[in-house]
Amino acid sequence: MHAPADDDDAPTTAAAGAAAPCNGARWLVRALQAEGVDTLFGYPGGAIMPFYDALHGAGLRHVLVRHEQGAAFAANGYARASGRVGVCVATSGPGASNLVTGIADAMLDSVPMVVVTGQVATPLLGTDAFQELDVFGMTLPIVKHSFLPRSVDELPEVVAEAFRIARSGRPGPVLIDLPKDVQIGDASHLPPHAPRPAEPVPAPSDAALHAAAALIAQAQRPVVYGGGGIALAGAVEAFGEFVEQTRIPTVLTLKGLGALPAGHACNLGMLGMHGSRAANHAVQACDLLIVVGARFDDRATGKLAEFAPEARVVHLDADACEIGKLRAADVGVQGDVAQALRRLTGPCAMQARQGRHAAARRDWLQQCQARRARFAARYDAPGDGVYAPALLKRLSEIAPDAVISCDVGQHQMWVAQHCRFGDPRRHLTSGALGAMGFGLPAAIGAQLQDPAAQVVCVSGDGSFLMNVQELATLRRYRLPVKIVLLDNQALGMVRQWQELFFEKRYSEIDLSDNPDFAEVARAFGVQALSVDRADGVEDALAALLAADGPALLHVAIDPAANVWPLVPPNHNNAQMLHGGHDADADAAAAPPTPTPEEPTHAIPA
Repeated sequence: MHAPADDDDAPTTAAAGAAAPCNGARWLVRALQAEGVDTLFGYPGGAIMPFYDALHGAGLRHVLVRHEQGAAFAANGYARASGRVGVCVATSGPGASNLVTGIADAMLDSVPMVVVTGQVATPLLGTDAFQELDVFGMTLPIVKHSFLPRSVDELPEVVAEAFRIARSGRPGPVLIDLPKDVQIGDASHLPPHAPRPAEPVPAPSDAALHAAAALIAQAQRPVVYGGGGIALAGAVEAFGEFVEQTRIPTVLTLKGLGALPAGHACNLGMLGMHGSRAANHAVQACDLLIVVGARFDDRATGKLAEFAPEARVVHLDADACEIGKLRAADVGVQGDVAQALRRLTGPCAMQARQGRHAAARRDWLQQCQARRARFAARYDAPGDGVYAPALLKRLSEIAPDAVISCDVGQHQMWVAQHCRFGDPRRHLTSGALGAMGFGLPAAIGAQLQDPAAQVVCVSGDGSFLMNVQELATLRRYRLPVKIVLLDNQALGMVRQWQELFFEKRYSEIDLSDNPDFAEVARAFGVQALSVDRADGVEDALAALLAADGPALLHVAIDPAANVWPLVPPNHNNAQMLHGGHDADADAAAAPPTPTPEEPTHAIPA
C-alpha cells in the first residue's frame, strides 16, 4: 500500500454496533452499485482510504491487483470482453500516475472506463502536498472527460455524467479525481444515485444512405474494410448479414477481427503492415472501399497517399470526426452503424445479384478467393523446433471459443494472423497504443467478467515481465486463466526491424538472461510446463487447457523467427516483404520492390 497522507482528516470509524454515517465515499459505493458495477480493480493508499473503508462489507467485488497499471488494464479487459463500463481505483500521486498507460490505452481503443483516483483534501490543492499530483491536468489528453468535485454536493452530477459519457457515442475513459475531504464529507442529505442512459446514436440520414447505395451499385471491384467500430456499435450481426448478402470481399483491421467469421467465403483476413497478401492486394486493386467502423490507421493503410489508389470511399461511422479525417470520403454515413448496414443490405444485395455489374462482381470475388487460396499461410516449417504460427493455429482449433488476450510484439501479430475469431470481443489486444504488459491483467479482467469463459493470455518474454506480478492476482482469486508464453529471448519485433531496416545493428534487444519462466510461475503458485519441440506441442496445449486453475505454458521458439508478410515504412500495402524458413536473410533485408502479384520470396506468409 502506498504511504498514507500525514494529515488529520482520516475517516472516523463507527462505534461498534453503530451504523456508519453516510459520507461521500459511502454514497459513491452505493452509486457504483446503482450503475450496475459488480467488480472493480484497484490498489489502496492514503488519499483513497475513505473509499476503501466504505467498500468494507458493501458487497462490491474489489480485485486487489499488485500494481496500479494492472488495475487499469484489468478494467480495460473487463470492459472489452463484456461491453460494460470497467472501473479501476487508485490513490493520489504515484497510484494515479501508474494508471495513465491503461487510461491512454482505453482512450485510443475506445474502451468505456470510469477511473476513480484519490486526491489530497481541497485546502491542500496546489500546495505540493504529500502525494499531490495534478491528475486532472495530466490526463486531459487521454480521457473523454475529467471531474474534480470540490464538495459532496457535486457527487450526484459527477457520477451520473461520468458513466453516461463513458458509454455514450464513441466509448472511452472518464476520470473522477476525488479529494479526501469530499470522500469523508457528510452525504446523508444526498438523494440515491440515479443512473443516466447513454445518449442514443443518431440514425443515418436517408440522403447519405441513398448516395452510398448508388456508389456501391456502380462498383465492379468493391471491398468492405471493417474495423473495431463494428463491435462498439453492436453491429456484428448486421455486418455479417451485409457481407453474406452482398458477397463483397472483406478485409478487417486488427480490432475488427472476429466481426466476420474467419472461415467465411468473403473474408480475406487482416489488412495492413502484417496483413494477409490476399487482403492487401484486394484493397490496392479495388474500385470502391466500403469502410465500416475503421479509421484509416497508419498500420492498416501503409503509405496513405498510395492506399487503395483507384478506390472511391463510402465511410460508415458513429463518430463524425473520423469521416474524412485521413482519407476523403465520397459518401460519409454518420450515425448508427448497425442501422445503416441493415438499411443498405437489401438494395445492395439485389444489385449484387441482378445489377449491371453482377457478373464483374462475381469474377472479382473469385479472383480474391483464388488469391487467398494461393497465398494461404503454410505451417510445414522445417526442423524440430516449435513454429509459433502453427502452435497458435492449433490453439485456436482446440479452443475455438476462447477469449485470447495478447501482449504486444511478434506474438501479437501471429495471433492476429493465425488464430480464428468468431467474435471481436474474444480478441483483446492493445491496438492503437501497443502497450506491452497489457495481456495478463486484461485476461484477468476478461475472466472476472465471465467466470465460465476459457481465457488464454498469449504473451512474449519481453511483454510478460512488464506485469509479471499479476500472477499473484491470478493465484489469489484462483482464476483459471491459461498463459502461452512465447520465449525467443529477445525483444522480437524490435530485433526484426533492426535486422531489416537498421543493417542488423542489434541494440538492446537481448533477453538471453531471462529467468526460468516455468519456475517463476511456480514460485507464484501457478502450475507450469514447458515445450521446445514441435512434436510436443499437441500434448502441451492439451495439458495446459485441461489444467485445473491458472497455468502457464513456456514455449521456446527460434530467436531469429520473423513475422511475415511485412509492409516496410513509406511503402504501399502491395509492396510487402516476404520471408520464411527457407528465405535468405540478406535478400529479405533489402529485396527488390515486389509486384502486386508475385512474392519476393517463398513463404509461409
